[in-house]
Amino acid sequence: MTFTHRLATEADLPAIRALMDIAIAEHLKDFLDPAQVELSKSIMGLDTQLIADRTYFLVEEEGRLAGCGGWSRRATLYGGDHSTSQRDAALLDMAKDAARIRAMYTHPDFKRRGVGRLILEICEGAAREAGFKAVELMATMSGEPLYRACGYHDIQRIIAASKDGVDVPGVRMGKAL
Repeated sequence: MTFTHRLATEADLPAIRALMDIAIAEHLKDFLDPAQVELSKSIMGLDTQLIADRTYFLVEEEGRLAGCGGWSRRATLYGGDHSTSQRDAALLDMAKDAARIRAMYTHPDFKRRGVGRLILEICEGAAREAGFKAVELMATMSGEPLYRACGYHDIQRIIAASKDGVDVPGVRMGKAL
């Protein structure tokens, strides 16, 4: 079986959202308790600006969605359309700012088959081609091992969300291109 990739379109939104829902529920449960997983949904998800900017990719195998992810030249580091507190549509200065790797998700059926690495390669290559010299991302606890294995380093450990005594940790990570 061979993976293919393409740019996402608005017609893909239902499939992307379904993949994100199952990926959040399945991948985070080994790292976070149920309350943290539930709170994670308030800050995770699709930022449709990535599709409008034509920087969001789908990875498929025989027409089945295996994963998705994108990169951005905008200041927003993480968060979906519904998580407005983290959103900043300002364009980055490629001479001094790092491009953002955003909204990476792998369907649990395709876990540990190279989907995440492929998405990173595609996004890093596109950001490099656009003139960026570095990339940054906000890692979940389940994504951190992949990013570290792909050469990313810690910039800052944060609480990405907090509500009613429940905290969701995150790690801002970066990599030179």
